[in-house]
Amino acid sequence: MSTAHIMASGMCGIRTAGDLVAWMQLTRHMKINDAKQYVAGKLGIDVMDLCNEDVMQEVRKKFDIGNICAAADGVKGITAKSRIAELLDISIHSVDVFKSKLTAPLH
Repeated sequence: MSTAHIMASGMCGIRTAGDLVAWMQLTRHMKINDAKQYVAGKLGIDVMDLCNEDVMQEVRKKFDIGNICAAADGVKGITAKSRIAELLDISIHSVDVFKSKLTAPLH
């Protein structure tokens, strides 16, 4: 966990793609270079652009997966996490719990 956190912080976290790369390291146990290639492929950009704040701001808007400066009509919180899970084809526990509560019958 600490290694993934350090690497994500070094990539500027949500300012770029650090959080996305960290998700791949944590959920799929990928090495950093493999995680970067996977994320870049899913986003349709070059690996070098993962740490470019200008490029990633546009990519995050395009996929609506959250941004450091949330727009009034942009997603944040669990909605952003849900979109990230879908985009990267991963399971995020908090998203799964939230979705299960949405479909649970009322008592």
